[in-house]
Amino acid sequence: MRFALVLAVAGALAAQETRRETVNRSARPEDDTKPMSAKVPDVYAIPTQFERVVILRFKFQTDLLAGLEKMVKQENIRNAVILSGFGSVRGYQVHQVSNRDFPSKNMFVKDPTAPADILGMSGYVENGRVHPHIMLANPDKAFGGHLEPGTTVFTFAVVTIGVVKDGTDLSHLDDKAYR
Repeated sequence: MRFALVLAVAGALAAQETRRETVNRSARPEDDTKPMSAKVPDVYAIPTQFERVVILRFKFQTDLLAGLEKMVKQENIRNAVILSGFGSVRGYQVHQVSNRDFPSKNMFVKDPTAPADILGMSGYVENGRVHPHIMLANPDKAFGGHLEPGTTVFTFAVVTIGVVKDGTDLSHLDDKAYR
């Protein structure tokens, strides 16, 4: 009887997580089928320097992505590196790539009732647009992906952003058609 109750509770808790897959087509459909270009280097460097470092602190129940977007705008951040993040969340939504061919697909994983620790954050601000990734952990696993709306702060969260020099061109960093 006790074992059945434990299984029922575990099943109910696991049922909170939802998953949905979407196709992430390029803005120009022909970009999903275009071949590799010899004009695009396999790897390249973007020399720059930090102009300043901004440390953001988020309080209980704040949506982490909305807070990041608000502060990037408020602090007039055009281009930056997300250096770190830590704290905890009350629930989360992330997405990860879920296939190997173009067009790419994203798997959205959401659990608004699952607390987790923030192990880290990384990403960029490109021309004022925030592109954050988050690493989370609970007692059973570590996981992460692209930060999505619905990831709400529990105890607190701290995110450190290194703002790079104006004129630094980060425009191709997450352009999947630049290949």
